[in-house]
Amino acid sequence: MSRAGGITNAVNVGIAVQADWENREFISNISLNVRRLFEFLLQFGIPLSGSNQSNGFSEATTKSKLAALNEKLDILEHRLEVLEVQLWKLFVAFAHQPDYCYC
Repeated sequence: MSRAGGITNAVNVGIAVQADWENREFISNISLNVRRLFEFLLQFGIPLSGSNQSNGFSEATTKSKLAALNEKLDILEHRLEVLEVQLWKLFVAFAHQPDYCYC
């Protein structure tokens, strides 16, 4: 019986180790994403809470950068819509072609 108990304990330890690594990976991912968000906000000069410094950026500069980013996104959205229409036209045109074998 002691052998079965030892196997059970080994399995339980293995499960605990695996869960610990999964938790560490989750925490690492959260930390990485928080760091990325922090760096993104710093690009726009958004001060951290509790910080009295503006890092040399004003609210107007931040709004200007966000407006420029929004304009770029609008252009990309428009291009995507144009591409979708062109793709749809090709799909419809191809669907109405008779089946030919180019063998």
